[in-house]
Amino acid sequence: MSKVKYYYDSESLSYRKIERKKRKTFAFISIFLLASFLFSFIIIFIANLYIESPKEKALKRELQNAQLQFELLNKKMDEAEAVLTNVADRDNNIYRVYFEANPIPDEQRKAGFGGINRYKNLEGFDNSELIIESNKRLDILQKQIVVQSKSLDEITVLAEEKEKLLTAIPAIQPVSNEDLTRMASGYGMRSDPFTKARKMHWGMDFTAPRGTPIYATGDGVVKRADAGSSGYGKHIRIDHGFGYVSLYAHLYKYKVKKNQKVKRGDLIGFVGSTGRSEAPHLHYEIFKDGTRINPINFYYGSLTAEEFSKLLEHASLENQSLD
Repeated sequence: MSKVKYYYDSESLSYRKIERKKRKTFAFISIFLLASFLFSFIIIFIANLYIESPKEKALKRELQNAQLQFELLNKKMDEAEAVLTNVADRDNNIYRVYFEANPIPDEQRKAGFGGINRYKNLEGFDNSELIIESNKRLDILQKQIVVQSKSLDEITVLAEEKEKLLTAIPAIQPVSNEDLTRMASGYGMRSDPFTKARKMHWGMDFTAPRGTPIYATGDGVVKRADAGSSGYGKHIRIDHGFGYVSLYAHLYKYKVKKNQKVKRGDLIGFVGSTGRSEAPHLHYEIFKDGTRINPINFYYGSLTAEEFSKLLEHASLENQSLD
């Protein structure tokens, strides 16, 4: 039971019992409850503000991890873009220049994606702009990789063709220097050994003893190995492809036959003096697209700079040819 409280009444000079009115009691209770609610609210607010719940801690860790992964993703994209830019630069300015192919325009390499909104499903979220931008970078990067991959496939084909061309072009001397007596006559106007008149000499004459080996100057297919062409006697013609044909005339005998495939450096015949010839020698010609061209420009595969210089000097002399 609650204690009974009294107060002293000065008029009646006696103690009177304190009786609390119901209205005051209700007001007191209401104030107490309101104060308790406010105090609880403040405590909860402060707790929410400064004290993290386990769920909030877990969400915060997930958010931090997502931010870290996003930063790593962007860093990897930066690195991939840098590498791809370097490869594209070499592709355009080295590979395609070397293989005589047109460079790929930057507009084609870095083109975006037009038309419909590809990223509509990513809108309306927190950091949507950031997510959309990252997806755009990834899509463009993937497209650039596809373009570059196709370009490198094309370069591979060009390289294979270039390799075939380099092995096919007549690039060595048909008679080795060890077996060579001298370079008797070069390409140009020369004195005919029979008529003594000046006329065009369409090849180069290499003087060597009868039976000296003759070698194919490039990869190809033997198209002729006969004596059916006027003046050449026994001769060989090799089709190297790419418009190149080499001719070896006045042979003593053959080591190949028609339609036989040969490699650069293969033995194909021996020096002789058949046909319209004054002495044992090899008459050597090169055709490009059906036109005779100077063989002097095709010895980079077998001669040193000094040897080539001497050969060029002898080939330039307007002496008498041997055929």
